[in-house]
Amino acid sequence: PSTTKSTKSTSPMEELAAHARENPVVLGHFGAGATPTEISMAAQEVFDFSWAGDAAFDALDCNTLASGDADVINTTLQLVLPCLDQITPLAAVTVERIALLPDTPTLGELAPELELATWNGLFVHRDVPMEARAKIEAAAIAALQTDRARQVAEQVGAQIYWLDADASRALMEKDGATIAAIAAMNE
Repeated sequence: PSTTKSTKSTSPMEELAAHARENPVVLGHFGAGATPTEISMAAQEVFDFSWAGDAAFDALDCNTLASGDADVINTTLQLVLPCLDQITPLAAVTVERIALLPDTPTLGELAPELELATWNGLFVHRDVPMEARAKIEAAAIAALQTDRARQVAEQVGAQIYWLDADASRALMEKDGATIAAIAAMNE
């Protein structure tokens, strides 16, 4: 009889889950309630494993992992760039893959119900006149198109983009629903 080998590869996140089902794995994070922490906690349910423990840290960097204080951390790419060649990125908590980690899937690719990213934006008070809003938007768009902005994005893996007010509102509504679903998983 012949045996057929599966050609489906296992992601590092799936490998972590399998390992954590048999071994204690401690999660390091920036604190309860922080969006990346909540996503990491919900990953237990989605990937069918349990963290053996979790702890908040002021800094989550190469030393956190090297010291053994945590087995897995959720952190920013910038804090682990010095040891990137010594660690395994499990998943990016971004909507699109990070340019510096093109082979690392987003968590949303692995588990669509966890598709969420932290983001920053420019917000103005509702009383700001439309003319002023248009000037702020034009200045922001111009700043994002500079060589300096592209250089920063390339160096640190940041995803820099502009969404207008309507697209921003839609993203906030979508992300709000995802956060509510993640919170329900964590109850």
